[in-house]
Amino acid sequence: MKKHAEPRTGSRPGKFGKYGGQYVPETLMEPLRALEEAYNKFSHDPSFKKELASWLDSFAGRPTPLYLAANLTRHVGGARIYLKREDLLHGGAHKINNTLGQALLAKKMGKRRIIAETGAGQHGVATAMACAALGLSSEVYMGSEDMDRQKLNVYRMKMLGTKVHPVESGSINEALRDWVTNVQDTYYLLGSVVGPHPYPTMVRDFQSVIGKEARKQILQTDGKLPKAVVACVGGGSNSIGIFHSFVHDLDVDLCGVEAGGESLSPGQNAAPLVAGREGVLHGMMTYVLQDEVGQVQTTRSISAGLDYPGVGPEHAFLMNAGRAKYVTVSDEEALDAFKNLSQLEGIMPALESAHAISYAMKLAKSLGTKDSIIVNLSGRGDKDVEIIAKHLPR
Repeated sequence: MKKHAEPRTGSRPGKFGKYGGQYVPETLMEPLRALEEAYNKFSHDPSFKKELASWLDSFAGRPTPLYLAANLTRHVGGARIYLKREDLLHGGAHKINNTLGQALLAKKMGKRRIIAETGAGQHGVATAMACAALGLSSEVYMGSEDMDRQKLNVYRMKMLGTKVHPVESGSINEALRDWVTNVQDTYYLLGSVVGPHPYPTMVRDFQSVIGKEARKQILQTDGKLPKAVVACVGGGSNSIGIFHSFVHDLDVDLCGVEAGGESLSPGQNAAPLVAGREGVLHGMMTYVLQDEVGQVQTTRSISAGLDYPGVGPEHAFLMNAGRAKYVTVSDEEALDAFKNLSQLEGIMPALESAHAISYAMKLAKSLGTKDSIIVNLSGRGDKDVEIIAKHLPR
C-alpha cells in the first residue's frame, strides 16, 4: 500500500485549501460570526466538554463497539472486516453525536428554538431527540419526496414533539430562509459537514468521536492500524467523523463511497466528487453536480441520506490532496450488500451504510488475511425496510 502525502491546507480557519468559506448573503454574516465565536469559546470550555461527554455516554450510548464481521469476512475472503457500530446509538445512527453537541451549544447561546433540515430523516429524529432531552423546541424541514420515502422517521419526529415542514425547493434552502428571518431566538442545527463556515468544522469536530474511538479500538484489538477505513459519503459527516483521526496515519487508505444510483449519467446518481465539478452550493465552495451553465442537477439514489448534489468541502480538499479516494456503488450493489450483511451477520445496515459495505467487500478481496478494514456502519436499516421490500425478492 502506498504511503500518502501529508495533507496541508495552508489556509485560514473555515477553508480547506480553496474549498469551504462563507458564500452567503450579508444578512447571515453576523449570525455566522456569533456562532463561530460561541463555538470557539465553548468547545474549549472543560465544563462544556464534560457535559457533552456525559450526554454522549448516558443518553446516546457511547462508546460504540468495533465488531469483527467474521462471517462476512469468511464469505468474502481476504482482509478482516470490522464494523464501527454507530447503528447501535440512540436513534439508530451517528447523527446524535452532532445534534447533542449543537443543541447543547444552542442552549448555552440562549437559543430556545431549533430548526434543522433532513433527508433520510435520521438527522431530524436525532435533532428531535436532543431537543426533547435538553428542553428545546424544534422544527424540521424535509423534502416532500423524502417524507414519502421515510414515513417512519416522519412519525418518529412528530411523536418526539417536532413540527415537520414539507418542502419542494430543498430543505437546506428553506432552513436558511427561516434562520435569516428568526435569527434572534433561533439556532440552525445543520446536519452534515456542509454549508458555510463554521458548520463543516464544527460538525466534523462533534462527529470525530467516531474515529477517536475506532483508532483506539483497532489498536487494542489488532495491535496495529487498519489498511483502510471505508465510509459512505452524502454530505459527508459520518465519513469525516471516522476519517479525521486517521488523516495523519499515512499508511491508512481513506475510502469514501458515493451513491452511484443507476449510472454516472446526469441525473442518475448522487456522486459529486466522482461525477461533479467545482462550484458553490449552500454557502460553500466544493464539488457540485451541475450542468454546463452551473445549474444544480437532480440527483438519484435509492438512499435518501446520500441523495445530495454537493459534498462537504473537507472531502473535496482530501480528494484533491490525494489523501482520500472516492468511488461509487450502484443502487443494485448496495441492495446486494444489505442482503449479505443481514443474512451473514444478523445486522441490517441503513442503505447509506450498505454502500460502504459493498465497497469494503470488494476491497477486502484485494488484501491479505493479516490486513484489516474498518467500515463505519453509520446507521441501521429499520427506516429502509419498506424501500428494500420493493426491490429485493421476498
